[in-house]
Amino acid sequence: MIEELTRSYLQAVDRALPGYVRSLYVVGSAALGAWQAGASDVDVVIMTARPASGADLAQLAAIHADLPRSPHFDGVYLEPALAQSWPADRRAVPFVVNGEFTTDKPCGELTPVLWLTLQRYGIPVRGPAVAELGVRVDPEQLRRYNLDNLREYWQSLVATFPAKLAGVGPDAVVDAGIVAWFALGPARLHYTLAHGDIISKAAAGDYLAQLLPEYADLAHRAVRWRAGETERFTAADLVTAGGSVNAVADDAWRRFGD
Repeated sequence: MIEELTRSYLQAVDRALPGYVRSLYVVGSAALGAWQAGASDVDVVIMTARPASGADLAQLAAIHADLPRSPHFDGVYLEPALAQSWPADRRAVPFVVNGEFTTDKPCGELTPVLWLTLQRYGIPVRGPAVAELGVRVDPEQLRRYNLDNLREYWQSLVATFPAKLAGVGPDAVVDAGIVAWFALGPARLHYTLAHGDIISKAAAGDYLAQLLPEYADLAHRAVRWRAGETERFTAADLVTAGGSVNAVADDAWRRFGD
């Protein structure tokens, strides 16, 4: 599926915009060897031959609209100058998240974590070997990004749980994907802070279980659900996942913060 989707994209973009895409690298779960049908997207970094014109963007929007809706073909576009600077300031560049092509908003995918993944695990589909790209990852920038993301993004979301779950019984069934997302996502950031490397969501389950054993059952159930096994999650599980987010973030700030 990964090869088929990237091939379909490249064929379409080469027909519409010959010579525009000069390099494409697979990152994300596929690069980490943890891609799972039905749960994972195909994440890519695309390097172009020139800055995109309005006509280029219109063609790209049409191409992405015609791609399959599952799995999503997500990624960022880097024009030549940006492919030399590896920006991590979330500036506005063309990007795709959940299959939606966007051009005029800050790109939250431009982070040190993306460049670390590309540097260590990126798979070239078109273009030179990753080692030839000169990808740079600033360790301090990586540390600050992960710490701030844990506090400003993840903990901020968990702070909304009491209002959102008001009146919801603890046994009410909730979306398994949301519970797994909260249970596994922050643990990946903690691992990067601790080891300077990237792990998959599946590996993050084991890491969370070792880091905070009180959340081991939830972590392992989340991993099993991502692997396609039947798991039922309730509002009480979501509250527990929120507790794990706060515990992971607090531990990270205690160990790796200023």
